[in-house]
Amino acid sequence: MRSILRIYSDDISRIARNWPAAVIVLGLAVLPSLYAWFNILASWDPYSQTGGLPVAVANLDQGASLRGTAINLGNEIVDSLKENHNIGWTFTDEEQAISGVKQGDYYACIIIPQQFSARIATVLSNEPQKAELVYYVNEKINAVAPKITAKGASGIIEQVDRSFTEAANGAIFRIFNEIGVELQANLPALLALRDYIFKLEAMTPEIGQALTMAADNVETSEHIVAGVQARMPQMAQMVRDGEQLALGLSTVLDSVTKEADTAGPFIKQNMQLLKTTADASAQLAYVLHDNNTGPAVVEAALDLMSRRLTAASNASVTLIGLFERLNNLTSENKLQPAISGLKLIQTKFERQNTLVETARTTILNGGKLTESLLAEFEQLSRDGSALLGELIERYDAGIQPEIAQGFAKALKTTQTAADVLHEATASIPDVQQIIEDAAQGLAAGDKALQEAVTRFPDAVSRLQGLAQRIRTLEQQGSLEDLIALLRRDATKESEFFAEPVILKENRLFPIPNYGSAMSPFFSTLSLWVGALLLVSLLSVDIHKYSAIVYKSHQVYFGRFLTFWTIAIVQSLFVTIGDMALLGTYVTNPGWFIFFGVLISSLFMLIVYTLVSVFGNVGKALAIVLLVLQLSGSGGTFPIQVTPAFFQALHPFLPFTYAISAMREAVGGIVWEVVVRDVCLLGVYAALALILGLTLKAWINRISSKIVRKAKESELLH
Repeated sequence: MRSILRIYSDDISRIARNWPAAVIVLGLAVLPSLYAWFNILASWDPYSQTGGLPVAVANLDQGASLRGTAINLGNEIVDSLKENHNIGWTFTDEEQAISGVKQGDYYACIIIPQQFSARIATVLSNEPQKAELVYYVNEKINAVAPKITAKGASGIIEQVDRSFTEAANGAIFRIFNEIGVELQANLPALLALRDYIFKLEAMTPEIGQALTMAADNVETSEHIVAGVQARMPQMAQMVRDGEQLALGLSTVLDSVTKEADTAGPFIKQNMQLLKTTADASAQLAYVLHDNNTGPAVVEAALDLMSRRLTAASNASVTLIGLFERLNNLTSENKLQPAISGLKLIQTKFERQNTLVETARTTILNGGKLTESLLAEFEQLSRDGSALLGELIERYDAGIQPEIAQGFAKALKTTQTAADVLHEATASIPDVQQIIEDAAQGLAAGDKALQEAVTRFPDAVSRLQGLAQRIRTLEQQGSLEDLIALLRRDATKESEFFAEPVILKENRLFPIPNYGSAMSPFFSTLSLWVGALLLVSLLSVDIHKYSAIVYKSHQVYFGRFLTFWTIAIVQSLFVTIGDMALLGTYVTNPGWFIFFGVLISSLFMLIVYTLVSVFGNVGKALAIVLLVLQLSGSGGTFPIQVTPAFFQALHPFLPFTYAISAMREAVGGIVWEVVVRDVCLLGVYAALALILGLTLKAWINRISSKIVRKAKESELLH
C-alpha cells in the first residue's frame, strides 16, 4: 500500500512542479466538459425552433356548394396556417412551390388541389370521393426535417377531419331534431283525437239502444234521439279537427321520408372517418419502427394517436347506439351484424389506445418497446381497417337498405295512423247521418226507422275497428320510439362526434427542454471521451523506476490513482458546468454530481485497465466500445427502433446503466432503478479489476518484445 501511495504522490508532485504538465492536465480535465456543453447547447430545444423551417403552401381550391351553402376549405386551411407559427409556412403558387422544394429553398410543400372542396362535398352523393392534399418533400436536405414537415401536413389533415366531422354530424342531428320536434309538437293533438274516437265508441250502445227503442216505441225514441242529436255538433267539430290534424301529419310524414334518405350518406361518412383513424394507426406503427424519427416527434405522434383513438372509440359507441335503436325498428334484427362489427371495432380502438399509452409511458421512462406490443398494435390496425372497409363496402347494398327499412317501418306505422284518422273523418259523418236518419224515421214512420236499424251495425263495426287499430298502434309504441330517436340536441351531438374526449395529461418526471433531456447522454459520453484523452496523452506505465522496484499490481493501482483524480475533476467540471453554465434542468443536483463522479471513475477504470493490460490495442478496444455504445445504449433513439444487433447488445453495455442513472437524477429518482444501475455498474468495475490484476503482468511480459519492435519503426510511441 505504501508503494502505491508513493507512486501516486510522486505523480501529483511532478504535475505540481512542472507547469507545462500542469497546463496539459488541466486542459485534459476541462476538454470533456466542453464536448458535453457544446452538444447539449446545440440540441437545447430544436423542436421549438421549427418555425424557421420553410414549407410552401399553394392553394388552388376553387370551392364548392354543400346543401346550398358555399364552402372553400382551401381558404380555411390557409387562414388557419397563417395563425400557426410552428412551421415557417410560405404561401405561393404551385410552380414556385415545387421548384423551391427541388432547389432546396423549401424543405417541403403542400398543394391544395382545385377540386379539394368539391370532393368533400360529394359526401351527399351516391359515390363520395376522398379529398387529397398533394405533399412534396426534399429528403436529401436533412434527415430530421422531413419528419417535422410530415407532422405539419398530418396536422392539416387532422384539422380538416375535425371541421368536416363537426359539420357533417351537425347536419345529421339537425335533420333528426327537426323531424322529432315536429312530431312531438303534434303528439298532443294525436292523443286528443284518439280519446275522441274512444268516446264515440263508448256511445254506440246508447245509440243502438235509441234505435231499438225507436222501433218499439217511436214516441219514446224521439226524446232519446233528440238528446243524441244535441251532442252531435260536438262530435262533428272533433271530426273536423281530426281531419285538419290528418292533413298536418301527412306533411310531417313527407318531411320524414325525404330527410331519412339524406341521413344515410352522413352515417357512411362517419364510418369512413373511423377507417381514416384505423389507417393512421398503421402509419404510427411505421413511425415507431423508423430509426430516424426524433423522440419528440414520436411522443407527439403517440399523443395525437391517443386523442384520435379515444375519439374514434367514443364515436363508435355513438354509432352503435344509433344502429341499435334503428335495429329495433327493423324486422329480424337485420342490423345486428353491423352492430357486432362496430362493437368489435370499438374494442380494437380501446385496445390500441391502451397500447399507445403503454408505448408512450415506456418511451418516456427510457424503456424498451417489445416486439409483441408492436406486432399486436400493427395487427389491430390492419384488422380494424379491414373490418371498417368491409362495413363501408357493403353499406350501400346491405346496411343502408336496412336503415331505410327501419325508417320505412316507423313511417308505415305513422302512415297507418294517418289512414286511421282519414277513416275516422269518413266514418263519423256516416254516424251523424244515421242519427239524422233515425230522427227523420221517427217522423216519417216505421219504414225509414227500419232502414236506420239495418245500417247501424255496419257503422258500429267500422267505428270499433278504427278504435282497435289505434289500440294496436299504442301497444307497438312505434311513434314514440321514433320521436325519442330523433329528438336530440344537434349542436351537442355534433360537438361530441368532433371531439368526444378532452385529454387530461399527467406528465411523470417532466423535463422542460430537449437539451436537459439529452444532458445524461452527452455528459456520460463526454466522460468516456475524457478517459480516452487521458490514456492517449498520459502514460499508464512508470518509466523512471525499474520493474524491480515496483510490482505489477503496485504500478497498476498507483498510476490509476492519478488517472482517477483527474477523472473526478473532469466529472465535476461536466456536471456542475451543465447546471451552472447551461442551466440544465436537474431534479436532484447532488445525486447528479455523485452519479457523474461514480460513472467517470468506472469509465476511467475500464479504459485505464484496457490500456494498462493491452497497450495500444487497449486504446483501440476502448474506441470500439465507444462506437458500439453510441448506438447500443439508447441514449438518443429508443433502443427498440435500432437494429436487432444493437438491441441484443444493449443490456451488456456500461453506457446503458450510466445514462439511466443520470436520467434518474435529472427527471426524478426511482430508487429501484438507481439500485439496479449502480449494482450493474459495480459488476463492470469488478470485471475491470479482475482483468487488471490477473492479466497485466502476464500480458505485459508477452507483449514487451512486440512493443519494442513496433517502436523501432519510429511511428508508434
